[in-house]
Amino acid sequence: MRRRLLTAAVLLAALGGVAGCGDRAADVSAEASGAASPAESSAESFADASGTDALAAAGGASPTAAARATTTAPAANSGKAPTQTFTVASTTFTVTRAGRTLRTVVWYPKSAGRFPLVLWSHGLHGSPEGYSGVTQKIAAAGFVVAAPAYPFTNDKANPFNQNDMANQPADASAVITEVLKLDAQSGSPLAGHLDPAHVGAAGHSAGGYTTAGLLSGSGRDGRIKGAVIVAGGSMGGKFSGAATPVLFIHGDADATVPYSSGKSLYDSCAWPKGLLTLLGGDHGAALWGTTPAAAAVSKSMLDLFRYGLYGDTAARSRLRADGTASGAAKYDGTL
Repeated sequence: MRRRLLTAAVLLAALGGVAGCGDRAADVSAEASGAASPAESSAESFADASGTDALAAAGGASPTAAARATTTAPAANSGKAPTQTFTVASTTFTVTRAGRTLRTVVWYPKSAGRFPLVLWSHGLHGSPEGYSGVTQKIAAAGFVVAAPAYPFTNDKANPFNQNDMANQPADASAVITEVLKLDAQSGSPLAGHLDPAHVGAAGHSAGGYTTAGLLSGSGRDGRIKGAVIVAGGSMGGKFSGAATPVLFIHGDADATVPYSSGKSLYDSCAWPKGLLTLLGGDHGAALWGTTPAAAAVSKSMLDLFRYGLYGDTAARSRLRADGTASGAAKYDGTL
C-alpha cells in the first residue's frame, strides 16, 4: 500500500517551541450519528484492508465477532474488565475550542452499561478513520473511544501546520470534556453510556507526543488514569500530577521517530510503566496485522487499559507475557 513517511527530523522539528496549550473551553454539537466514514489511508497509520480482519488474532475482535456480542458491561469500579467482545457502533460529533474545529468520531460498545472513555490521537497526516482498525478493537473490548481530527495536522488539513501539535493536548482535553457531557444529553447515543471517573488516552507518532502532552506540565489532564504512547516522545515537559500507569510501545528500527526518543521518555517516567520494544520494528506497522509483534501490541494495549481504567489487576499481571514474543517483542517495566 502507499506510505508517506515523515523523516525523524521533520517530526521532531514540530516539537520546537512547544509551550502552553491554550484555553480549554469548548462546546459540542451533534453532526451526525450512525456509522463512521469509510476508512481512509493515513500517512502514519499503515492501515490496510486486512487490518480489521486481524483483530481477533491480535487479541481483539473482528467486526464479525463483535456483531455476535450483546452482553452488559461490568459495574464501574468492579476491579474486573469485560472478557467478552462487544458489538461496536459509532457516531460523529463536532467539538469546537477557541475557534478550532475538531471533527470527532466515537466508537462505543452497543450494549447496556457504562464504559470508560479512551481518547485516541492520530499521527501527522492521519485521521480517525485511518486508525479505525485499532479504535474499534479497543471499543469492542469494553471502552468508548473518541478520536478527534486535529485541525492543522489531519490528512485533509489546509493549511497543514505540524507546529500546531503544541495545541493538540488542549484539543484532546476539550474533546474529553465534551464527549463526557453526552452521557447526560437526552437523545445522544452515548446517554447513560459513559463512566466519567475512568478516562484514558493513547496515540501514535504525533498522537503519541500529544498523549505525552496530556500527562505533562501545564497540559496535564488529571482525569487520565491510563495511557499508551506508540512511537512517540516528550512534548517538552516532565510528567506531572498523580501517578498514572503508562505503556510505551516503540520499534527499535523506527526511522521516523527514533527509538531513543521513546526510550528517553520512558526512562524519565517515575510512574508505574511498561516498555514494549518491537525488535526490528518500524514506525507503526505492528498496530495492524497478525504478526507476533502485532499480537503483542494489541494484547498489551488492551490490558493496560483494563488495568488502568477498570482496576483489573489480572490484566496488569498479564502485561509481561503480553509483550513477550521470541524474536519480535520484549517487555520491560514496573507494571
